[in-house]
Amino acid sequence: MFSFLKKNRPKPIHIVGTNEHLLINDVAIEFPTNYETLVNAFGEPSRTGKTKLSKSPIICWDTEGIYCSCGSYSHIYGFSLIFSKKHQLDLAPKNNFSGTILINDENVQFGDFLDIAHPKYVVGKLTYKNEAEPYALSFRINTDAKKEIPKGKYILEPLKEEHIEFMDFGFKLAVIGELMYNQEVLHPKFELYEFAEWYNKRKIAIEEEGYAPIAEVTQFFKDIQIPKSMVGLLTEIYQDGGNEIYANLLRFGNGDEDYWDIKSAEDAKHFPNLKKVTLCYAKNAVYDGMISLGIDTHRL
Repeated sequence: MFSFLKKNRPKPIHIVGTNEHLLINDVAIEFPTNYETLVNAFGEPSRTGKTKLSKSPIICWDTEGIYCSCGSYSHIYGFSLIFSKKHQLDLAPKNNFSGTILINDENVQFGDFLDIAHPKYVVGKLTYKNEAEPYALSFRINTDAKKEIPKGKYILEPLKEEHIEFMDFGFKLAVIGELMYNQEVLHPKFELYEFAEWYNKRKIAIEEEGYAPIAEVTQFFKDIQIPKSMVGLLTEIYQDGGNEIYANLLRFGNGDEDYWDIKSAEDAKHFPNLKKVTLCYAKNAVYDGMISLGIDTHRL
């Protein structure tokens, strides 16, 4: 009779962490993770959106008190459990976290928890700007952990088959985004932090350099060749500032950069099966060019 007065009950969340693994409701988490894995662990989120300034994707579980801001839904470096209102987060959860956390066989209490680092992840308190009181526990990738990267992983050898000669770098990036990150048929799959660790000609400091294009990263995408045998795989392009390729090109982008704008539709002629494009990084003339080629064209 009075069901309208009842509040939604949080889904029970049980987090277990050891040196070897991180489990959330028995779902194994390895960073970087993705949207689908977090949904399997936490359930469907209450809301998704983007931050006001950086336009980074946000995932929010209101009832459970869980918050995630990420570069892209397919490349998520961490999430936060909210314990306090001492913050001004965009799209913040309405409730605080009420689940259980077991790290190294000990129950974690937010008040007396000390930061820890495991080989695969870090758990630490977060403080919002000038606030003295922490507001969350953050589970995130351990960027200091060393993992073996094959010495030749990011060395690009010339293809032994015919490849596409692109006129427009922005269009090439849109194609790479589809073939490398969505279909996962173009290799090696580029991961920014891994590339920075692998690169040995100088130290690439992403936390300092990631607010602008990094020359060596840009050069990798200029140099990689796309074989003509893949042209039939491209049927659609969907550009968005949160696409994984742009998150790997520019770690701390705000979503409105014009570094990778498509300036010409000419390269679309290489892809006879390309029937639909949705663009946000493109000059105005490109839209007319796509339409003239018979491609269903939309502006994001």
